[in-house]
Amino acid sequence: MSGLDVIKDRQRHMWTIGDYAAIAEMIEGASEAAVDRAGVEAGEDVLDVATGTGNAAMAAAGRGASVTGIDLTPKLVEIATERARDAGVEIEFLEGDAESLPFADDSFDRVTSVFGVMFAPNQQRAADELRRVCRPGGRIVTCAWTPSGLNGQMFGLIGASMPPPPEGFQPPVLWGTEERVSELFAGDSTRFETLNVPFEDDSIEEWMARNERILGPTVMAKEVLEQDGKWGPLREQLTELYADANEATDGSMHVEAEYLLAAIDVG
Repeated sequence: MSGLDVIKDRQRHMWTIGDYAAIAEMIEGASEAAVDRAGVEAGEDVLDVATGTGNAAMAAAGRGASVTGIDLTPKLVEIATERARDAGVEIEFLEGDAESLPFADDSFDRVTSVFGVMFAPNQQRAADELRRVCRPGGRIVTCAWTPSGLNGQMFGLIGASMPPPPEGFQPPVLWGTEERVSELFAGDSTRFETLNVPFEDDSIEEWMARNERILGPTVMAKEVLEQDGKWGPLREQLTELYADANEATDGSMHVEAEYLLAAIDVG
């Protein structure tokens, strides 16, 4: 098994543990923004890559589009399928790899990926796949946490405390920089926006306790580090990160996590 395949196996585990569906509820606004910037209209064919529990797919279907969602993690595909069924929405959800999409060239009018394709180990291959399946004149929209934003810093702290990644690993937050996205889609016209997702809780401690239960990267870090006594120091660092970012003054928590939205017009 190659180093990049090891990363994919870890990612399946990371997004299976915890409760990603609860996390997805907090970031629905970013999916609405992505679908809006993609210009999705009724009757169009839309693909949502690394769909998670289907936020962007559901938003696109709500506009009357014919929607397909694909994700690497079987559990998330199951949740997304059940969610669409419960809502009475027709969406085809498939298990699959962003680096090897099971679709013909030029299959979709719009392609979206919200905090999803950024985790593909081979970034250029994934970008090339998004472009391959998007029709000329179509649009690709991606959302990714910025390196300097709250979630980018959170991933940085966790990554620095975990065992080193396999050779060939590229930090997912590179997708949150204009320079990297411009490289990945060289030759295409790209527009960028920097936006924020708000996160709130009764207190920072409540937020940390919640993340230990439901946020895959945090759950996995605790799983790996606790046995060696290394989770405590990382937890303190994460708590301090949220405390420094906290805008609330009444003991509760209100923080803003910055992300980059890129809209790529395919020539």
